[in-house]
Amino acid sequence: MTGTRVSLTYGELRDRVARFAGALRDRGVGVGDRVLVYLPMIPEAVVAMLACARIGAIHSVVFGGFASSELAVRIADAKPKAVVTASGGLEPGRAVEYLPLLRRALDIAGAGCGVECVVVADRAAVPGSASDYADDPEIAWLDWALVESAATPAEPLAVPSDHPLYVLYTSGTTGSPKGVVRDSGGYAVALSWAMRSIYGIGPGDTMFTASDVGWVVGHSFIVYGPLLVGATTVLYEGKPVGTPDPGAFWRVASAAGAKVLFTAPTALRAIRREDPALERFAEHDPSSLRAVFLAGERLDPETQRWAGDRLGVPVIDHWWQTETGWAICANPLGIERLPVKAGSTAVPMPGYDVRILDAAGREIDEPGREGNIALRLPLPPGALLGIWGSPQRFADSYLSAFPGYYATGDAGHVDEDGYLFVMGRTDDVINVAGHRLSTGSLEEVLTLHAAVAECAVIGVHDDLKGQRAAGFVTLKHGDAVDRQALAAELVALVREHIGPVAAFRDVTIVDRLPKTRSGKILRKTMRQIVDGEPYAVPATIEDPSVVDAFAEALGATVSAPATSALTAISGR
Repeated sequence: MTGTRVSLTYGELRDRVARFAGALRDRGVGVGDRVLVYLPMIPEAVVAMLACARIGAIHSVVFGGFASSELAVRIADAKPKAVVTASGGLEPGRAVEYLPLLRRALDIAGAGCGVECVVVADRAAVPGSASDYADDPEIAWLDWALVESAATPAEPLAVPSDHPLYVLYTSGTTGSPKGVVRDSGGYAVALSWAMRSIYGIGPGDTMFTASDVGWVVGHSFIVYGPLLVGATTVLYEGKPVGTPDPGAFWRVASAAGAKVLFTAPTALRAIRREDPALERFAEHDPSSLRAVFLAGERLDPETQRWAGDRLGVPVIDHWWQTETGWAICANPLGIERLPVKAGSTAVPMPGYDVRILDAAGREIDEPGREGNIALRLPLPPGALLGIWGSPQRFADSYLSAFPGYYATGDAGHVDEDGYLFVMGRTDDVINVAGHRLSTGSLEEVLTLHAAVAECAVIGVHDDLKGQRAAGFVTLKHGDAVDRQALAAELVALVREHIGPVAAFRDVTIVDRLPKTRSGKILRKTMRQIVDGEPYAVPATIEDPSVVDAFAEALGATVSAPATSALTAISGR
């Protein structure tokens, strides 16, 4: 967004890491101490993470710009000795000042949170510096440039292979966030294998992972994975659209000579909405691009086909979680390119024993029959060691539902060729008059319509049937349609493909869908709004105003009955 481009060689990065590791060590940070990293997508984010690893400290990265209350929860749980931050980050059209957010979070967390110092990277584009808080009697606020230049480089410290490398908090869209603990050795083994075997990336190749270091994707495939195999990695402080246009990814991929682009389906859908013919793609020269990988949410077949047809390279969906650290199921492009099946995340990777279980924990052998996706224990290298400070919560969250298995919380089925189809979270399966329907299947049908950019289907309360499916769609830009006619066409489309059993008749056209910063649609919040239940706007939301606009569009309040809101908007 500033037009700035910075390149670091491996040697330059190593030297910066060693000096900053020395600066942390000089402030008393050592083996096992936690360091909270609250930074935007600038080189200092990578330097801070690797500096912690160099001296055996445990980093906990929090997405830059997170709300003070959520930041405070993470500080109180991890009890970091140091916080590393910047004056702020950039969003389209505005700068986000981090220091006031951090100051308030420290106040909320209280004196027992353990923070002794805050290191601030000053950015010219965003006001604020460490000197603004020089009068803090309890916490030393330090300027990054000064402490780095004054430090003696630290030598790398050997640690056991199961020493925690980091604590990464899950998004927290439901309940309090869980601190996923990752080891050092097993993680390195898994990422090294994945880089070569799944993505086909090795020494000298460039990987552009359009994510953020605040998410597991950023940890695994912006920072550690590419560097472990001698590849070039790209940090991008921007969006798929609006910075400045829907050609941003192609511009960056072209300039970097990227062989692989890794992003989320929501990014492609945003590009499709703004530039359905991919005219911006033709303005650049991403001829180096060999594949596009997608993860983070379900990839609908229509978006996959659209991207594959227009980009002219394999568009590969694969499935993994914050907890697993790398792909559970994928198409191992570096070994053998398997046939792509739209809607499928392909096949299990080594070490993952994927099973489909019914509600009682019995294995489902019948191809195509949907159930709970579970991983038979033990888990492979790279998977979580546990939940920070809470072994019981680890057991309750993942191991108790199906003894002998890790419960993924996702629902889906396996076909006759062993391909996995992840249809959504288990709480996204709706029960209409005794018939269990996957919201993912319904969404798949809605995206077949040429006017639909993206959609979400949720189960809302129905006095007669228990639940009924309600669809919410956004339109491609430039499409002028009769909304009432479109709603009728979408209802007919679902009836044609799934049948009357879906009892699908509610379609609402909205400007935007509420999403987290990582692109996941906030179905639970949407369901609460529609059902007239109290709801809180999650801290992980991309734009809080979208939730308000969604509620306003429905005419819903926390006390309004769901049926009246949907009936009014659907025109029935």
